Amino acid sequence: MRILLQRVNDARVRVDGEVVGEISTGLLSFVGFTSTDDEAVMDHLVKKMIQLRIFEDEAGKMNLSVQDLGFQVLIVSQFTLYGDTRKGNRPSFIAASEPAMAERLYDRFVQKVQAALGEGRVATGIFRASMQVELVNSGPVTIMLEA
Repeated sequence: MRILLQRVNDARVRVDGEVVGEISTGLLSFVGFTSTDDEAVMDHLVKKMIQLRIFEDEAGKMNLSVQDLGFQVLIVSQFTLYGDTRKGNRPSFIAASEPAMAERLYDRFVQKVQAALGEGRVATGIFRASMQVELVNSGPVTIMLEA
């Protein structure tokens, strides 16, 4: 499982021109799955993501998490996080989970983040849809989490 996190001032995802998910300050979370992912991996990365201290405290140090501050998370599925470019010029996605399994894992991941933060603080894209993602990266801060 891989999660590419971006600290954002705002972010939204559109499908066919319609906004389907939107947040203000928080984390944009691109998430991809591989065939070996399971509940333990997911639990670990959900906890890591919501407790990751990448927001500034009063002293300007990155010392607070999205959970600490009550911020939001926008979760977008992205199988291309498993693109392998070591050979040739066209990425191979062999390591990415097959779509049916990935969709189950994605839905479960969203449920776990909602349980931890509250449904009102979690927005999503649409699995397997062609999405346009807009964001204002704060910092910029971009972090890769991987199990």
